[in-house]
Amino acid sequence: MIDPDVLAAATEKVRAASGDDLIAEMFRRSMAENLPAVAERLPDGTTFVLTGDIPAMWLRDSAAQLRPYLLLCKDDPGLQDVLIGVLHRQLEYVVLDPYANAFNKSANGAGHTGDETEMSPWVWERKYEIDSLCFPLDLAYKLWKATGRADVIDARFRPAAEAILELWTVEQDHEARSPYRFQRHDDRPSDSLVRGGLGRLTQPTGMSWSAFRPSDDATDLGFNVPGNMFAAVVLGYLQEIASEVFGDESLAARAKELKASIEDGIAQHGTVDHPVYGRVYAYEVDGMGESLLMDDANMPSLLSAPLSGFAAPDDPTYLATRKLLLSPENPYYYSGTAASGIGSPHTPPRYIWHIALAVQGISSTSAEERQQLLELLRDTTGGTGLMHEGFDVDDPTQFTREWFSWANAMFCELALVHAGIR
Repeated sequence: MIDPDVLAAATEKVRAASGDDLIAEMFRRSMAENLPAVAERLPDGTTFVLTGDIPAMWLRDSAAQLRPYLLLCKDDPGLQDVLIGVLHRQLEYVVLDPYANAFNKSANGAGHTGDETEMSPWVWERKYEIDSLCFPLDLAYKLWKATGRADVIDARFRPAAEAILELWTVEQDHEARSPYRFQRHDDRPSDSLVRGGLGRLTQPTGMSWSAFRPSDDATDLGFNVPGNMFAAVVLGYLQEIASEVFGDESLAARAKELKASIEDGIAQHGTVDHPVYGRVYAYEVDGMGESLLMDDANMPSLLSAPLSGFAAPDDPTYLATRKLLLSPENPYYYSGTAASGIGSPHTPPRYIWHIALAVQGISSTSAEERQQLLELLRDTTGGTGLMHEGFDVDDPTQFTREWFSWANAMFCELALVHAGIR
């Protein structure tokens, strides 16, 4: 799905920057195999993308898996067609149900049909996550800018954008306005919302509420700060598209107003003073004074704020937050004999994620740190040559998900960034 000449040229740049034949070969292999393994072109011209080993398409994962390909698609029209097809299928899904995070290829009724929420046969899972709606807007904007093609922003875009704006505005006051409820009756409390599916009590902050994190685990405090950071950025993208493509200043104004409200909410409620690190971002807040200082390996995370476009890598508040996140102050930061990094409550204790290590490298201002992290990723595949979800910090042969498309994509993006391709 990627032009062989484009891939060969990128591989040589990765080889030159890393000075490592194995890193270059891992990059080449992942770029050549990752997308064909998950992407299926459908008769309607859209592209369905499997989320790794699950037979469904997550809005977040399907876009995140494309990140390294976006960096190389400018001179590859065939690859552009595949990526645009992914976007168009995402936009159709958003209109079907903007609260859903994962969808079926057809209205086949597969998935979590026992959940207590408003399911449809198109929906695999209906865990509402604010970041799920960020990714299609982010993908649309980046494809539009990278390709200059008029067919990127087509008739599917406006209804999806309006649905996103409406939902995010409603969820600024979840208690009073939200129709969303979710309960799942299994043995994992993080799969369900308390209070009959409403979630923990919150008060408005200006940010938009989220039921679940990018990990698909329930939020503790309702307002997920890294998700709102990403939302603020893509609302800026929506404002630009509304003005330049549609000439719709009303839609642009709505996006601008919501963006400002979310940014004010982050500034007023999403930052706290830490006794060691100073002013830092919280991971979640509830609008009533409670805040959670941690990070999760899944993206968007606080560590990934530069990747989402919210903070510069050298921003003082981001740097202070980064120091906290890469320390024992973050309860999901683990150090072992083989590696150190950020894990997740979604995986076993002392398991860190290849995604988080790649994000740490991409968001770094240090070429030395990027090189070290590329080598760490190379050395912690457990002999498979592929990225995983989480792995034991003392024994990388112990891991979750032998093949994880998103993690492979993040390794490739780090390799490209290290080679000067951003």
